[in-house]
Amino acid sequence: MNSPFVIEAEHISHAKAGESTCGDSILFSKIKEENRLVAVVSDGLGSGVKANISATMTSTMALQFTIAGEPVERTAEFITNTLPLDSKRKVSYSTFSILDINYKGKVKVIEYDNPPILVFRRGEFIELHKKEKTLSNIQSCRNKIYQYDFKLEKEDRIIMVTDGVTQCGMGSDEMHFGWQLSGLKSFIRKTINQQPNISAHELAGDIIAQSMHIDNNTLQDDASCCVLYYRRPRKLLIVTGPPFHKENDTVLARSISDFYGKTIVCGGTTSKIVARELGSEVEIDLNNYVPGLPPKATMKGVDLVTEGIITLAKVSEELETINSIGQVPNSTSGEIIKMMMESDEIQFISGTRVNNAHQDPNLPVELEIRRNVVKRISHRLENKFLKKTSITYL
Repeated sequence: MNSPFVIEAEHISHAKAGESTCGDSILFSKIKEENRLVAVVSDGLGSGVKANISATMTSTMALQFTIAGEPVERTAEFITNTLPLDSKRKVSYSTFSILDINYKGKVKVIEYDNPPILVFRRGEFIELHKKEKTLSNIQSCRNKIYQYDFKLEKEDRIIMVTDGVTQCGMGSDEMHFGWQLSGLKSFIRKTINQQPNISAHELAGDIIAQSMHIDNNTLQDDASCCVLYYRRPRKLLIVTGPPFHKENDTVLARSISDFYGKTIVCGGTTSKIVARELGSEVEIDLNNYVPGLPPKATMKGVDLVTEGIITLAKVSEELETINSIGQVPNSTSGEIIKMMMESDEIQFISGTRVNNAHQDPNLPVELEIRRNVVKRISHRLENKFLKKTSITYL
């Protein structure tokens, strides 16, 4: 069963001034078979590589235990007893927050020594009831964990941060005790009220940018922010390759005209078929041409028209190295990737007709290349960016 809403999940991290490695770790995992999303935010004690190793170990263990459905107490005890203790303070080397959401919007959160999560709903932050549990079988002197259970509503946002955010500005003349949760809440409220449709990525980025500004652009501690946005899905349709049977040309064009969302057509032959069936024209756009790939085109009723297999192969290659929308190149392939990353559900329609003008139809290499490239793109979108994808062959 599917929910009519999706969860847009993004995070931004920035290392402490003077460090090249952030001592925080944020991991996401989408369990497709169960329609679950698990997110973990961990803060390693101190900063640099040592803190990063502790945080990464913690987030990895927390993620795997939560996916497996282990009890809260066992998860927390195993993590805190596995990591070493700080010899002076007798505390575990890493904090963590675990968030588990199912397809119905039911949320379970476990917190261990991190700032409390925030839930923004209809212009204000809601009060969450939390249960306190004392762990008796752990070596750390900090033995309290907190559990929240609640249900999301449309347009809810969940914000989780490490203490590098809430404690930024500490000791300054303006903020003796740092930004704190109250200052963070005021900033989030103002930002969302000014930009009601702000994305999870943009909000997380704004929070980290403001933290840096408060610390005069020299963060005193690693700062990380994870934002989850519960909303209706944004859909994208990508069409590439002509249909095997010519009578399906009309079906292909209708799939585009009837689609509720953004559309991309990849391929010269494909775009001519769509233009003919929709009574439109394809016009090459050289105004913003970037060398390296064939120029894009424009067509009424379609958001983007590009060349086919060369451009898609470039998209597949770039998805390997790109981790966020801020790394997307300014190119035709980058424009496709940006549209993918701004969407939640990406549908592919891949035509199966072989272009006889290009090759021997008995050796359908082009067809296999197209199929494999589309499959690779779909796989990376699902596993790396938590997108929902589907492929239809026509």
